[in-house]
Amino acid sequence: MQTCLFLTLLPTLLCLQAHALKIACSQMWIEHTPLAYAAKNFYKAAGDTASITNGGVPNLSDSSVDLAANAETQGLKNYAQHKNYRLIGIIVEVTYRLVANKAAGIKTLADLKGKRIGTIPGTSAEVFVRQLLASAGLADRDYTAVSGNVCMRAPCGSGTFPAQLSSRQIDAFGVWETAVELGVRALGEENVVTFKNASVYREVYSLYTTEEKLRNAGARQRIVQFVRALNQTYDLFKGSPDKVYDMVAQTVGIDVPVLKNVWADHVWGPGSLGKDLVDYLEREDQYLAKTDRRQAFSRAELERFVDTSVYEEAMQG
Repeated sequence: MQTCLFLTLLPTLLCLQAHALKIACSQMWIEHTPLAYAAKNFYKAAGDTASITNGGVPNLSDSSVDLAANAETQGLKNYAQHKNYRLIGIIVEVTYRLVANKAAGIKTLADLKGKRIGTIPGTSAEVFVRQLLASAGLADRDYTAVSGNVCMRAPCGSGTFPAQLSSRQIDAFGVWETAVELGVRALGEENVVTFKNASVYREVYSLYTTEEKLRNAGARQRIVQFVRALNQTYDLFKGSPDKVYDMVAQTVGIDVPVLKNVWADHVWGPGSLGKDLVDYLEREDQYLAKTDRRQAFSRAELERFVDTSVYEEAMQG
C-alpha cells in the first residue's frame, strides 16, 4: 500500500510507503475469526492495514508473511524444522468433544474399544482422539481410526463425519466445531453421548511469527499494534458475544443457533503464556515426537518457542 502526499510549497510528490501486515491462517474455522474482526475494526497502526491469506504456520517460511495462526499441534510440528518460529500469543483455547452413538453400545470411553472412530490424521483432532482414549486405557490398536471430512453447516454430505455417524459407517468421531454439534443433531441428543476433558487435551489455537520479524523494529511495532487490536476483540468475544455471532457465522459459513451452542467451549485469549503452557506443550510434544519419529524438544527449546515479549509490550501500551 502506498500513500502519496502533494506538498503545496514543493513541486514534488512525496510518497510514503505504508505497510500491510500479512496474516496466514485457515479461514474455514471459528478460531480464526478474532483475526478478521481485529483487522477490520481495531487495527490502526499509522495508516497500516492487515490482510488475511489462507494458510497457517508453514507460511511463515515466506518472508512476506508477518503472522500466522494454527493449533499448537501444527506449531510444534513446524518448530521441529524451523527453530526461528515463535508462539507469541493464545487466540483461543477450545475443549474438543467426541460424539458417540449410544446404539453402538457406547456409554463410557472404555466402550469405544473395537469401534470405528472418525478423525483427521496429522491434526489436532487426531491428537485429541488418541489422547482422550489413552486416558481410558485404550491404545491405538484397540480401535479403528477412520478418515472423513468436516461439515460446518447442515445438510452434511456423504463422506462427512456427521453423515458417517448417522449412517453408522462410524461409531463416534472427534474434531473441531461445529462438526461435532452437527453430529449430535444428526442422531438427536437422546441418542448420543459426548466426551471431553480439557485436562487431557484442549486446542491451544495460537498466534505465531518468526524471530526475524521480532528483531525488525518496524515489523515488531506492527505486530504489537495488532496484538493490542486483538485484545480489544477478545473483550467483545468474551463479554458481548451477541455483537459478534452474526459476523462469526457469516465469516465461517455456519448457522447462528449452532454457533451459540458451541460458544461456551471457546475460551478467547489472550491466555497464559507462562509455565502452564510450556508444561502442556511439553506433554503434547512427547506424543508428537513419537508419531513424527523425532527427538522430543528439550524444556529450554520449548521455552524459546514461547515468546512472551510481544504480549508484555502490548499490555504496556
